[in-house]
Amino acid sequence: MEDDQQLSDDSWFVHHQMVADPKQTPIRLDRYLMDRLPNVTRNKLQEGIRQGFVKVNNQQVKPNYKVRPADQIVVALPEPPRDTDVVPENIALDITYEDEHLMVVNKPPGMVVHPAYNNWTGTLVNALAFHFQNLPTMPDNQGRPGLVHRIDKDTSGLLVIAKTELAMAGLARQFYDHSIERSYTALVWGEPEPEAGTVKVNLGRSFKDRRVTAAFPDGEHGRNAITHYQVVQRMRYVSLLTCRLETGRTHQIRAHMKYLGHPLFNDSTYGGDRILKGTVFSKYKAFVENCFKILPRQALHAKSLGFIHPATGKSVQFDSELPEDFQQLITKWSNYIDNSK
Repeated sequence: MEDDQQLSDDSWFVHHQMVADPKQTPIRLDRYLMDRLPNVTRNKLQEGIRQGFVKVNNQQVKPNYKVRPADQIVVALPEPPRDTDVVPENIALDITYEDEHLMVVNKPPGMVVHPAYNNWTGTLVNALAFHFQNLPTMPDNQGRPGLVHRIDKDTSGLLVIAKTELAMAGLARQFYDHSIERSYTALVWGEPEPEAGTVKVNLGRSFKDRRVTAAFPDGEHGRNAITHYQVVQRMRYVSLLTCRLETGRTHQIRAHMKYLGHPLFNDSTYGGDRILKGTVFSKYKAFVENCFKILPRQALHAKSLGFIHPATGKSVQFDSELPEDFQQLITKWSNYIDNSK
């Protein structure tokens, strides 16, 4: 089929339907959809709008159409949407805590949390589907049973999973209220000043690359995001931090640290996978490259998790050890600093 050939309405399959908020401020349709559709570039969105695959109030519009309150938007494509049924897979789970209502799992680095584009199998959700039956699903979150929140593929650490509707509702409310206690261990380039601080900068999808979360300090775009950080250990060219999330935006710590000028060590998405601090000596370069091999991902671990148990009403707190690759990295940096004194 030629790229510019239109499809008749009866040959389309509806993939997404949405209604703009009653208080929606005017915004270009392509930008509006950028924040709501997974794994689509702005160029592809614009082309899809031009070809008529996106309609507003049942009318074909242009990419620069301004979305208005209560607009009904439908995205239809020539192929049917992928089935949201999750294939159960016998993948071992590292369970930190479990009762009849919920469990806390320690996700290893490299595991995707839920099926999505390019990762339809081997995910935490595929494992959950094998080990548990009839896990609850949040509204508008089909294909992700048990999930209340998520962490990035290459971030390790704790996740809470809801096993009952009671737990799902109670945990979802706490995440919405930002009352969940979440702390992360991160290794960043440089030495943040001050040693303890709070980053309050809006975050949203980058207009240049929607896979990246960008900071919008003027507050005109993105959503409110708050990260508290504390330097735990300075190692000359890198620093070990504890970061506490008040909000939970996509790539929040990674984007906020990039905004501060201290990207996470070996974070390829945010520029941390190259030498940003240190000497020009070849011996140091070889040392850092060896460190990249030890921890071939961003240096971020979801270390602790605290919340009110939805069934008992009691406060619970869970903690985890740093994974082996992260521990090896810290040890190597510490030894390097000690030996270079």
